[in-house]
Amino acid sequence: MPARRAAGRAVEKVSRAVAQDGPARQIAPPTPRGPAMPFTLATWNINSVRLRLPLVAQFLDTHRPDVLCLQETKCRDEQFPLAAFRKLGYEHVAMHGQKGYHGVATIARRPITVVERRDFCGVGDSRHLAVSIETGGPRLTLHNFYVPAGGDEPDPAINPKFRHKLDFLAEMHGVPAAASAETASVLVGDLNVAPLETDVWSHKQLLKVVSHTPVETESLQAMRRAGGWVDLVRRHIPPEQRLYTWWSYRARDWSASDRGRRLDHIWSSANLAGALESVSVLRAARGWERPSDHVPVIARFAFG
Repeated sequence: MPARRAAGRAVEKVSRAVAQDGPARQIAPPTPRGPAMPFTLATWNINSVRLRLPLVAQFLDTHRPDVLCLQETKCRDEQFPLAAFRKLGYEHVAMHGQKGYHGVATIARRPITVVERRDFCGVGDSRHLAVSIETGGPRLTLHNFYVPAGGDEPDPAINPKFRHKLDFLAEMHGVPAAASAETASVLVGDLNVAPLETDVWSHKQLLKVVSHTPVETESLQAMRRAGGWVDLVRRHIPPEQRLYTWWSYRARDWSASDRGRRLDHIWSSANLAGALESVSVLRAARGWERPSDHVPVIARFAFG
């Protein structure tokens, strides 16, 4: 397809998206730069990067994303297995870790620059990392998040973990989907909220379960809209379709019961939506040996 026609269609797609989502995201699509450049981004709560390094290596060797964002790495930065990732061809790694808990890391095949490691709520947790990366199209600011789970009781008056989660989501309102003709933003990670009725196995039964309570889902959706973010997974996969990225370890047969939730997300500024080619959820990874309870989510773009 001629480059001019392809660029025109990309503009048309973004124009339609802007018309649907409102004026807050009225930003021009990235300036066309010639032939389309593929770019693949993945996010995965790995639940200990050192314990599950073989699974990460298997994933990277098979799928070869340009960037992989990990959550719940559970190690200090100096303990992160850098050599293993470099051996796999991922020379560029940024980390925000701590001993035994939380932690995020962004791993790339092309240079990245750390923009920010924000201490949300001022409690010293390693739950956010922002980097800048060239894509062959727009220059991306990429936010990698691990939102607090919130404990078991969905009452902030008696559960400080749930109070902390709500405060964290409120503070995320300060993370806008900044964009221009030459730049764009992406926000990924384990946000620990399943916002839609079809993001959980039973909407009615989970209304009072942490991750799908109205106060959480409304807060996340309000933050997304206020920041000008587009839910790319649901842009590609219809909201009417049930979709999960997490299945509890407590299930005897997770696949047969299929009591999942969509806790892992990929969002972008509106000017990136037209470049999205596909989204996939690697459900099979939940069945790998000693798996994480989350699975990778992959977004593929074509810039140009």
